[in-house]
Amino acid sequence: MQGLGRHVVFVDSNVLYSRTARDWLGLRYIEGDLFTVFWTEEVLADVVHHLRKKHPTWDGAKTARVRDRIAATFEVGRVTDFTVDRSNQGEDPDDAHVHAAAVACNADILLTFNTKHFVWEGSEAYYDTMAPDEFFTLVDDTAPLMVRSVTCQQRDYWMTRTSEVDLRGRLRAASCPQFAERVLHHLHELAGIHVADGNGDA
Repeated sequence: MQGLGRHVVFVDSNVLYSRTARDWLGLRYIEGDLFTVFWTEEVLADVVHHLRKKHPTWDGAKTARVRDRIAATFEVGRVTDFTVDRSNQGEDPDDAHVHAAAVACNADILLTFNTKHFVWEGSEAYYDTMAPDEFFTLVDDTAPLMVRSVTCQQRDYWMTRTSEVDLRGRLRAASCPQFAERVLHHLHELAGIHVADGNGDA
């Protein structure tokens, strides 16, 4: 895929579970007009389930806020009318509902960290499967100024909460190493630091 242009993106729960991936996806969705994000209640239930497993002492209001914030951010993308059938040939049967919902909303892209679960012979007839790193990098290729704006928002947000802003480190920890370098470049540009090109020219 060469670029984005109001694409339909169905998001798997593992992307929304990741605080870093969720924030970057949400901010770019709000900031731009490149894609629409779709999801199901089953996807959000899985997010809440895994948040509870990781944070057993969280109060109910905290998990509810995460769930409600996702639903509010991507309000128009709730998918309820889908049928789980035999068209899913992925290796994990628990992912059949994700495939079914992506097909039902005519997704161009299925965004997931588990790309191998949704790639089989003929799967490209339904949608392109992308990991967040590839997708975010594609967004930067298509709309770099929008990504720079979101980078500025992320920088300012974390500056008010931590002594060290490490957007690159957070993205690398979230399995987005290529996009992490793009964000580092944007941070340098925002700071007025000239970055040499790939040929080493000043």
